Amino acid sequence: MERLELKKINGRTYYYYSEWGWKDGKCRRLRQKYLGSLEHIVQTMTQDGPAPDYAEVFQWGLPMAFWQECERSNAVAEIDRLCPKRQQGLTVGQYLAVAAINRAIAPCSKRGIWEWSSQTPLWRMMPDANATALSSQRFWDHMDRIDEPTAAKIWRAVLAGVVQREGINLSSVSYDGTNFYTFIDTFNTRCSLAQRGKNKQGRANLRQVSYALFCCGDSQLPLYYDLYEGNRHDAREFSAVIQRFEAFYRDVAGAQAQPGGLTVVFDKGNNSADNFALLDRLQLHFVGSVKLDEHKDLMAVGNDDERFVAVDEERWPGLKAFRVTRKIGGNNRTVVVTCNPKLFEAQWLTVQKDLEKALQGLGELQQRLQDRANGPIKGGKSPTMASVERQCQRLLRRQHLKKLITVQVEAGDGAPILTYTFDESALHELANTYLGKNLLITTRSVWSNARIIQAYRSQHEIENVFKQMKDTTVGNWWPLQHWTDSKVRVHGLYCTLAVLWRALLMRRFKQAGLALSVKRAYAELEKIKQVVNLQPKRRGQKTPTRQIVFTEISPVQAQILDALDLKSKMEDLGYR
Repeated sequence: MERLELKKINGRTYYYYSEWGWKDGKCRRLRQKYLGSLEHIVQTMTQDGPAPDYAEVFQWGLPMAFWQECERSNAVAEIDRLCPKRQQGLTVGQYLAVAAINRAIAPCSKRGIWEWSSQTPLWRMMPDANATALSSQRFWDHMDRIDEPTAAKIWRAVLAGVVQREGINLSSVSYDGTNFYTFIDTFNTRCSLAQRGKNKQGRANLRQVSYALFCCGDSQLPLYYDLYEGNRHDAREFSAVIQRFEAFYRDVAGAQAQPGGLTVVFDKGNNSADNFALLDRLQLHFVGSVKLDEHKDLMAVGNDDERFVAVDEERWPGLKAFRVTRKIGGNNRTVVVTCNPKLFEAQWLTVQKDLEKALQGLGELQQRLQDRANGPIKGGKSPTMASVERQCQRLLRRQHLKKLITVQVEAGDGAPILTYTFDESALHELANTYLGKNLLITTRSVWSNARIIQAYRSQHEIENVFKQMKDTTVGNWWPLQHWTDSKVRVHGLYCTLAVLWRALLMRRFKQAGLALSVKRAYAELEKIKQVVNLQPKRRGQKTPTRQIVFTEISPVQAQILDALDLKSKMEDLGYR
């Protein structure tokens, strides 16, 4: 039985909702809820209640998307299994999960993680999270629990679970390496990983850490990574990392780990006779490329040669190819010679631009020498034949220019004499034989040309991973504010976990038919925010009433939430 009851207190009337029922043979009040005064009830019914005291706004979409991928990958449990500690405070797995999600969304120093996480729902997912627990010192203490072998075991355990649960196809993988510059001091002897080398961001003045990565051939999902010294050459590292990956692959691939079932795709920077022999010994098929200059007979084939046939006009209009067999690395390999009109156009425009700049520079240099010889230029250091030759070398340093332009420097009265000629026939020969052409090599001789080309083009997936890791908006490697080998390796672990979870997010979008770039997906998820309105305290309340709402969800955001199965979490919080 339900009743509306009233009570008079100090001459004022207050209303209560109550439920009555039988208990112990008597009719008793089972539940009572205070409704307030008549004026308050009217205000509530007309939705003209008191305004909230204030509102708290939390970034919800991105953190929850990554937290859910963290849960699905079972990363926290696997890390805690391999790095156990007593039941006190946050676990090692929770620390790494927070660090990885921070890297995926808004990379900051460990000192800034509490300030960032307190503006997300993440701290509510971990009851022991607070400013003290998420201090930089606590992060460092827990990072010290993870040595190099343990980091490798953590990655293997997490990845094996992902492969099994998600049904990842491991038949083709792409390999590449990159490096990341650091600000580790030159005289720091506690970090052997950071060394000076040829930096791909042009920061040769800084120490760098090298990073090798294997990715799925059809996506940006990372399978295996390795950190190594920044001064080690890629081809030399390839032989070591490919052996470690082959053992790792056999551990995690399960039924997919059949002899000869894996194809590794890599670029020509890893070519060497020893590496090819190693791949043969490990029974690993591969798709790669070789330099045109190493096979001059194939380079000399004209782009209009009748052996070229169309590959797939629907996918790649104008792309032509033919195949031959060549002995490379001690064994016969299938070589696919391709002629790509898009590549030709880009290379042709580059050559034209370089040629124009070189001819202009040579003309200006020739004029200055003539002016000095004839008298208009008298001051400054007099040029010598050696200095003029050096200037010519600088002007012709770009690829192909030395084949197209011939220069001659002779002694003269007052200044050296420079003459140069442009060989137009050499330009036509270059355009007909070299430009637009690639040489792909493979052990997959039964594959069609189209499949070999498609496999090699999957290399762009791993290149995109590196671009994203270094991007100013979605990048996750920098800032690197560690200066010991052990912590740099842990940094590499949680950065790669961030790449893994992002790849899984993008995979779910693709499966749902959503064509979204990483930046677009980030932008849409970032707009989804949780707003908590805190109402004024009523009589007898110790804490204010919290009303949870979300920012307006656009049609695209609704599709994203459906693809990630996040709507149920929103509905649990009151979203309808």
